[in-house]
Amino acid sequence: MLTRDFISDSLYNPAYGYFSKQALIFSPKEGYNFAQFRDSADFLKTMGQQYEDIERELDDVRSIPRQLWHTPTEILKPWYGYSVARHIVRQYKSDRDAALHAEPLTIYEIGGGNGTLMINILEYIRENEPEVYGDMEYNLIEISPKLARQQLSRQATSKTAPHTNAKIINKSIFDWSERVDRTCFVVAMEVIDNFAHDVVRYNYDTGEPYQGTVRVYDDGEFEELYEGISDPLISDYLRVRSSLSNPGYNSPALPSSMYRRIRGQLPLAPNLTKAEFIPTHAFLLMQVLGRFFPRHRLVLSDFYKLPDTIPNAVDSPVVQTRFNGNMVPCETYLVQPGWFDIFFPTNFELLLQMYNVVCRSTADSNRLGKARVWSQRKFALENADLEKTSTRSGENPMVEFYENNKFFLS
Repeated sequence: MLTRDFISDSLYNPAYGYFSKQALIFSPKEGYNFAQFRDSADFLKTMGQQYEDIERELDDVRSIPRQLWHTPTEILKPWYGYSVARHIVRQYKSDRDAALHAEPLTIYEIGGGNGTLMINILEYIRENEPEVYGDMEYNLIEISPKLARQQLSRQATSKTAPHTNAKIINKSIFDWSERVDRTCFVVAMEVIDNFAHDVVRYNYDTGEPYQGTVRVYDDGEFEELYEGISDPLISDYLRVRSSLSNPGYNSPALPSSMYRRIRGQLPLAPNLTKAEFIPTHAFLLMQVLGRFFPRHRLVLSDFYKLPDTIPNAVDSPVVQTRFNGNMVPCETYLVQPGWFDIFFPTNFELLLQMYNVVCRSTADSNRLGKARVWSQRKFALENADLEKTSTRSGENPMVEFYENNKFFLS
């Protein structure tokens, strides 16, 4: 199978996939009162203790260890969600005042986790923008049946009153087939890092790319093999990427032609370069947005760099599992499906260029403004209520944490 199919199966197979069986999202029962903490270290100590307590409880009641992971949406709730809501409302009102539309606010969230972001966005708008909330619509697209049920339960049991304008859609965004012709916002927070990637390597002599496949043997062993490009999605991705200009993109996996000529004269020199992981599912998401959500604005956040990635490869993932209470990184993605988290950094500058080709015409860019990439810090300074997340020392987790995250805003 193709590399992306192997990774997707490992993460999302409904019977044994990592997100079906192993992963749990750390979520404190209530949002933290940051003013009670001396500084960021004091906050991390408290959060870490709660994290350990939950892991210990899971080990006590389950024969199969579950794996906890955390997101800014959860540990900074509700203020992180409120900052996303504030950005959306500001942009919505700006578009409306500029006569770009006269429609109710419509939001599509992809991969809602515990449903926390949905609830925080809806509650912020209900409390602070009642005229916008009155006729808005919130749609959460969730691939996991278990999480979809949990999100539906949270939507119906809000603190004050159920959010009747929220709808949970249990399907993959890649299976979307309904055209949405209204103005809308598409939200994807900490989602595309777990989108499956393909692997390509290049011929040293010709620069020709080869697609990676995984052979699974009857005894459970895996082998990585390469063949000429035949997959349409890989071919489309490489074609669009090669068309980029200002600036163009040159794969770091493919050395200069002079280096390749010299290397080719060495004895026993390999004929293929090191591997490059390419974000074919993120590219597929852009195709879905361009085709079915032509009037969208995108609000996306994720990692742009990660520690402990697979060595000697370009844009490689972190592959890790929990063992005896510790997270253990691996040096290959060819691991037992379902037992390992596999997540990737995002090249946001390349994503921006690809997005402009796939989703935005020149007329769209002139009318809607250019898409931009912001740091987590810049987004927080622009949109967050920083007084609510400040510790007594003045340190602020909303600004200082998740420095390896960026925002993509279109």
